[in-house]
Amino acid sequence: MNTLFVTERLVVRPFDLDDEEFIFKLLNSPSWLKFIGDRFIYTLADARKYLIDGPLKSYIENGYGVWMVCLKEDKMPIGMCGLLKREFLVRPDIGFALLPLFEGKGYGAEVLAAALIYTKDHLQITDIFAFTDHDNSRSIRLLERSGFRFKEWIQPPGEKLPLLLYSIDLIAPPLPPC
Repeated sequence: MNTLFVTERLVVRPFDLDDEEFIFKLLNSPSWLKFIGDRFIYTLADARKYLIDGPLKSYIENGYGVWMVCLKEDKMPIGMCGLLKREFLVRPDIGFALLPLFEGKGYGAEVLAAALIYTKDHLQITDIFAFTDHDNSRSIRLLERSGFRFKEWIQPPGEKLPLLLYSIDLIAPPLPPC
């Protein structure tokens, strides 16, 4: 396993093709479907194609992508976190998602904090976006507690409703919470 970084309770690594069952499960979880949307992952073959055309392709083209988040103690996959390069944004955005069983336990904050440090120190990326649905109060709180600040409403291609765009400068000292 090619570990990117480790936190107190988590190990983060790149995805590989053996992760198709996990991708199938995560991308069909209720919170993924509600807040991120249907990615049409209906079979393991769809999940494999998602890995090839998504994270694995991004690692090659951009030098980063979304990564697998696993529990440190037993390496059980619980979610994903990482950077995405989207044509409609001028800089990468960070995304994260956890299986429902692991939501609300502080794993999101833990992996996001470590991912921001990794992004700054190892990828030398210091300006990052994040966006979320206005109804996703957990995601909004997590972003704001992590130092992200609301920038503007955006309408990404293919989205029915506008989303909240946040940004963070990893070099500037963090602003006090609102």
